[in-house]
Amino acid sequence: MKELIRNLTAISSPSGREEPIRAFIQKELENYCDELKVDTLGNLIAVKHGGKAKLQLAAHMDEIGIIVTAIDKQGFLRFANVGGINPHRLYGQRVRFKDGTMGVIGAEKIDDIKELTLEKLFIDLGVTSEAEAKAKVGVGAMAAFDHSFVDLGHRVIAKALDDRVGCAVLIEALKRVRKPQNDLYCTFTVQEEVGLRGARTAAFDLDPDLAIAIDVTDTGDTPEARKLAMKLGAGAAIKVKDAYLITPPRVKELLTELAEKNGIPYQFEVLPFGGTDAGAIQLTKAGVPSGVISIPCRYLHSHSEMVDLNDVEAAVRLVVAAMEHPLGG
Repeated sequence: MKELIRNLTAISSPSGREEPIRAFIQKELENYCDELKVDTLGNLIAVKHGGKAKLQLAAHMDEIGIIVTAIDKQGFLRFANVGGINPHRLYGQRVRFKDGTMGVIGAEKIDDIKELTLEKLFIDLGVTSEAEAKAKVGVGAMAAFDHSFVDLGHRVIAKALDDRVGCAVLIEALKRVRKPQNDLYCTFTVQEEVGLRGARTAAFDLDPDLAIAIDVTDTGDTPEARKLAMKLGAGAAIKVKDAYLITPPRVKELLTELAEKNGIPYQFEVLPFGGTDAGAIQLTKAGVPSGVISIPCRYLHSHSEMVDLNDVEAAVRLVVAAMEHPLGG
């Protein structure tokens, strides 16, 4: 699992540019499913047959990033965000473009740190002119943050753990499942960070009987953190509510029963903000009962997110349990 997470997080694929990560996942799964397909919007769907009911499992492939909006006479790039980005976390950070071009984020002089906005930031490619910059990067080019994977033993640090760790969980679960009791539609979605877009269109086409998203969630276990119950090392988080989803009682109870029956450590998640693919899937057509299995993650939407591998393993086991539980049974 650790190497899989390392490989997934190393790939740069911001929202709308998921081709590289999709190709990696596609190769990883080609021997573990009955069908692999890419839909119109770019979602990768791995199908494994096992029953009459349709169970959709969704983990998003994309990550936050930036997009170039202008290039000045000195060759500095101005940019906008792709997904939720805090400008105070960006100064001095490295970015990598699709062709491997690297840059560092700098800032204009400001008198008060509260004045720092994305408009005050720029990307320095180490060039001296507009022409030299344009030879490397054009307006509209996207980049992801560039940071190496750090192995801390039972915990790891990486960029894009949101939601490459969810992708790792779904990949591993699909490899481990032996007796699926439903038709499984493992959906690796696009453009989650910019509005849950891929999940919405995929679910409309699949029309599942039940859906479970696999994503990260915030924690309340660091000094003076938000008052949240989730913490690293306490197990997979079963979502109760976020800003886009109130989990139906029967879905929450199902996941809780499966965790208890299989001795899987779990915790409950109530998140006052944010959302996952489940928020879009639940509103598809006449509605889809939807839930979320979350992996607690510190420092969300930064270049150095942190997860506990024990929670990751618990999430894998819970996903496999859901795959092997007949819906309605």
